[in-house]
Amino acid sequence: MTSKEKLQKCLAHESGPVPMDFGGTAVTGIHCSVVEALRAHYGLEKRPVKIIDPYQMLGEIDNDLREVIGIDVVGVFPRNTLFGFPLGSWKEWRTPWDQEVLVSENFNTTQQGEDVLIYPEGDTSVPASGRMPGSGYFFDSIVRQPPIEEEKLNPVDNLEEFGYVSDEDLDYYESALREADATGLGVIANFGGTAFGDIALVPAPFLKNPKGIRDVTEWYVSTVMRPEYIHAIFEGQSEIAIANLEKIFQRVGNLPDAVFICGTDFGTQDSQFCSTDTYNTLYAPYYKKVNNWIHEHTEWKTFKHSCGAVLPFMEHFIDSEFDIINPVQCSAAGMDPQNLKDSYGDRLVFWGGGVDTQNTLPFGTPDEVKKEVTERLEIFTRDGGYVFDAIHNVQAKTPIENMAAMFDAVRKFRSN
Repeated sequence: MTSKEKLQKCLAHESGPVPMDFGGTAVTGIHCSVVEALRAHYGLEKRPVKIIDPYQMLGEIDNDLREVIGIDVVGVFPRNTLFGFPLGSWKEWRTPWDQEVLVSENFNTTQQGEDVLIYPEGDTSVPASGRMPGSGYFFDSIVRQPPIEEEKLNPVDNLEEFGYVSDEDLDYYESALREADATGLGVIANFGGTAFGDIALVPAPFLKNPKGIRDVTEWYVSTVMRPEYIHAIFEGQSEIAIANLEKIFQRVGNLPDAVFICGTDFGTQDSQFCSTDTYNTLYAPYYKKVNNWIHEHTEWKTFKHSCGAVLPFMEHFIDSEFDIINPVQCSAAGMDPQNLKDSYGDRLVFWGGGVDTQNTLPFGTPDEVKKEVTERLEIFTRDGGYVFDAIHNVQAKTPIENMAAMFDAVRKFRSN
């Protein structure tokens, strides 16, 4: 059975070998320092790791490492990174933790004390849009909120980044998806433009001079104080998104098995960012609009990312026509894996949840990692509908022996 067939059976809730994803999306990746350590651990060719997500400093998982680990999924990402420049024309860059990596030619930085600043579209003539602390391992967005004059607020300003797909983008998606399909792996694509209220996007680190509401706190305030403004943004965004999806589908057809829709978080460690009523009135209509179009016109499965204690939202995610939930943060309040599988496993594919990346994977022993991975696999793989992955991205300084223990546990489970 090919990796693609494994993923397709899983997405159809059919029993079969469990597929595994690492690196297929911006929320299922591995920090570049850990990618380098994995290559060394498995005796692969020593070479600088390519940074495919400069915001989170995620490293590319090359085919040789993917094969050794046993990964079944490959991702297709938008042409431009979160800082607004495309990948390619690689150059060397030394990180603050002294790792030699490869970055895009437009990955342009300056120093501010010990901090590293990065710029939208690589343009150092405008204010920086990201900051990596000297002791950090990834960038944080710099809030560049223009003064708010209530009477002059215009939803169009918050729609600047949601343009119509270009012929260049269509060519890129077609080429990238055909290349991904040729690998025999399952394919997940992120076409962009469908993330309603994703906080990572609100500060617009990809725009040189963002307008509208760009402060994260102000955005959350606006969901309560300016709901009509948010609705206007989401309505305009959804219209553009569906027009883009129509064009993309005409070019790529059903090459993707799944598509990343949105990374908006609704859960904290212990609770939720908003009520389910707010979700149903402010977000669900636009999720349904996009998901409904996809399900009526394509065979793609739709992927929703939300961290935290989102048990109260599960039925609402289903009503919004999502097929896949990630990262399945079992360490958050109420997110018991057995209850999740028993209650929703026949209607939602769980993509993640395989090991706790806040505690067990970085701070546990290899035996503790193996135990947790095996327990999660035994629960989630029943009757299909499960893609193994960690809970969100694997972070820097994760012990390599724990990473190996995780992959060993998956390999052993698959062989039984």
